[in-house]
Amino acid sequence: MPASVAPDLHTVSVMVDQLRALSAIRLSVRNDRTTSPGRQRAANASEAARRGAAVIGEAEDLDVSATKTTPFGRPELGAWLARPDDYDMIIWWRMDRAVRSMGDMVELGRWAKRHGKLLVFAEGPGGAPLELDMRNVSPVSELIMMMLAFSAQMEALSAQERVTGAHAALRAQGRYSGGLVPYGYQKIKNSEGKGFRLAPDPEALKTLSGVIRDVLGGRSLTAVATALNEAGTLVPRDYQAVKAGREPGGMRGGRHHDRFRWTAGTLSKILRSRALVGYRLHRGEPVRDHEGNPVLIGEPILSPEAFDALQEHMNALTPQKNRTRKDTRALLLGVAKCQGCGGNLYLSQRAGGMDYNCRATARGERCPTPSGIRADWLEAYVESEVMARIGAAPMTKVVTHEGYDPTLELRKVETELRALYADKDSRTSRTGRKIWQEEVDALERRAEALETTPRTKSRTETVETGETYADFWSRQDTLGRRRLLLDVGARATVAKGRSGGGADRLKGPDRKRLSLTLTVPGDAHEAEEATPSV
Repeated sequence: MPASVAPDLHTVSVMVDQLRALSAIRLSVRNDRTTSPGRQRAANASEAARRGAAVIGEAEDLDVSATKTTPFGRPELGAWLARPDDYDMIIWWRMDRAVRSMGDMVELGRWAKRHGKLLVFAEGPGGAPLELDMRNVSPVSELIMMMLAFSAQMEALSAQERVTGAHAALRAQGRYSGGLVPYGYQKIKNSEGKGFRLAPDPEALKTLSGVIRDVLGGRSLTAVATALNEAGTLVPRDYQAVKAGREPGGMRGGRHHDRFRWTAGTLSKILRSRALVGYRLHRGEPVRDHEGNPVLIGEPILSPEAFDALQEHMNALTPQKNRTRKDTRALLLGVAKCQGCGGNLYLSQRAGGMDYNCRATARGERCPTPSGIRADWLEAYVESEVMARIGAAPMTKVVTHEGYDPTLELRKVETELRALYADKDSRTSRTGRKIWQEEVDALERRAEALETTPRTKSRTETVETGETYADFWSRQDTLGRRRLLLDVGARATVAKGRSGGGADRLKGPDRKRLSLTLTVPGDAHEAEEATPSV
């Protein structure tokens, strides 16, 4: 029952002497069948009937952990605990549905003692019902309450250690240990034994390949994210939810979303993850085997060389280059300049077409000679000039061959070792200490290998791409062509037109007003400047 609904709307008529019971239900994971809400509800109702009590309401908290929230911090139970006069007792299926720590039990016990309530557990130790009558508190009741709370806390700690140890063992074997599957992969049956492994997901790979192609082709992360959202492509979280038969979306930022949206940050996280080369990651770091080498989760999506090239491209992105403007139709944004103030010309609508105009006033400045020109004329002029000068020239790119310095990885291994040594005393079980020693030994061996690995220097070379500038231009859209213009340092300067120059709109632009400069990488085209046509 939602906490926001007043309980008197769901209250049943009871006899004057009949006890009023609140049925409390809690579940950490919605799909846990062994402790399902239905099973808890039936047990609570049966215990209330056995006592002759009437269930007047229900506090149902799903996907709520007892180790992370106190009874007073749970959405529905907390609201009911704030209204103690509405019932006489609270019934849980078992104590672990109520609390998982001694501190929470003490707090709940004080509340029950202060308000004179009866705390009931349909299945206590041994399976028999248990009640803690805090209406007439005796030392025995308080002692039993604390002993049971201690038992619940120890059970929670033991379960947490078992789960942590099991997950560490699975990760070391390269097996899937649960949690969010890295985007581009899917969970499959382990052909080499029990459990599951990860393998490339064809459908997700189709999306991921398109993202990588667009990013390497010059599109910004924001532009790619916008395109994915417009196409209705599911983000990794929603994609996995739908594959598992669940609804997309959920809570974020204090409100519910029907589905989540792609962002530049989401794409950056995916494209920078070493899961793309098949590494098993834990808290963002590679899981290592007994020799200290990274454990693989399955077939890599990218080769190490392709991954390194992607990282180089990502590192080269600047805020300016990685920014998407609202008006992507403007071929010459950042290219067309006003001679009067040196500022950018911006595309604007007019009756019958589009113009590039100076907008110094929008920047709070005053241009002495603001310029403007028809968009089709200026774009045609720039294209013809660029193609005439460099259209037939071969395109080149600078390729960096990364060297290798083991220092960085050695520092990471050192950090992991320090963290492990600091964590030694927390491993109280034999299994935990064994896993700890195995992790330490593997990192020690890796450190020894890195200490003997020589450094190699990086080098760069300029190579041809195999196509001319004209070839590249012909297969690009507006955004791609604009990127090329910016890369070759194109700067189209426009002077103010003469008064009464309406005739220009019939015969074309006055080329005396226009000039174009290029700065093409390489020795063959250095700081080339156009001679204005007359």
